[in-house]
Amino acid sequence: MCTAITFKTKDSYFGRTLDIEFEIPMKVTITPRNYPFDLRRMPSLKSHYAMIGMAMVKDGYPLYFDGVNEQGLCMAGLNFPHNAHYFPEVKTKENITPFEFIPYILSQCKNITEVRSRLDNINLCDISFSHSLPLSPLHWIIADKNTSITVEPTAQGVKIYDNPVGVLTNNPTFDYHMTRLCDFMKISPFDCENTFGFDGLTPYSKGMGAIGLPGDLSSSSRFVRAAFVKLNSVCGDGEDESVSQFFHIFGSVEQQRGCVKTPDGSLELTKYTSCINADKGIYYYTTYENRSLCAVDMHRTDLNGDKLHIYPLTDEQYISWQN
Repeated sequence: MCTAITFKTKDSYFGRTLDIEFEIPMKVTITPRNYPFDLRRMPSLKSHYAMIGMAMVKDGYPLYFDGVNEQGLCMAGLNFPHNAHYFPEVKTKENITPFEFIPYILSQCKNITEVRSRLDNINLCDISFSHSLPLSPLHWIIADKNTSITVEPTAQGVKIYDNPVGVLTNNPTFDYHMTRLCDFMKISPFDCENTFGFDGLTPYSKGMGAIGLPGDLSSSSRFVRAAFVKLNSVCGDGEDESVSQFFHIFGSVEQQRGCVKTPDGSLELTKYTSCINADKGIYYYTTYENRSLCAVDMHRTDLNGDKLHIYPLTDEQYISWQN
């Protein structure tokens, strides 16, 4: 279970939570322009846009969960169980495996217009990374500085949706989430208005305009809550204020240990939360155990190289003692 959002102040921001019940060896990973992306059914990408994001590096290959390229195009894959469907190879298409999809798009496209032109000829084919690492059922949010879209591979075909709210969670399909927003059209950040028909009612608290906003951790409720908090968020243009506000928005949907239990008793929680400054190529993150902000700047590395730059997560809490 995960949540992703876009956010705009003076710069453009993009990020996600990763909510899972097991450990994954994740690292912030910079792929420079000349790292050879070897593809299963397509020619190797030997020269391409550089990118930074969170990845599991397996056999020297970055399996990205989310990222941004040097042009400011962002992308994240979120869990989409029971709905995701991948396809047999098609000779007339560009056969891309789901684990190649993020680097394939980020390595070659600089905006949503270019993404759309490529999507018409992409076939997300059913090829696993290895026998021990099968494909995850995913859908994706892709965003440039002005626009975002959602891409969902289903049994009926690959569906591409405009995403005007810049939010994505998990099941059901994206069109359902957008329709469900209509159920909350009366939710407001202002004091509630008395329309009950009895004039003797007076609000007893601030925040009552948002009564009815769902508070559970289901993907549908997180979509509504993330959209409401993001769209009503007030923030200045500075970097520190923007990044701080971005993480506060995600605070409305993060999962605490013990609140979501799987049938086998495992505990799902927010393993990490990311915030990407798409204009500057800076990747900020927190982890469940470390609430202090950590950051990696892709432009402080050699982007013309051919070797991955890998930064293990700082997962121990730093406390600034004041006495």
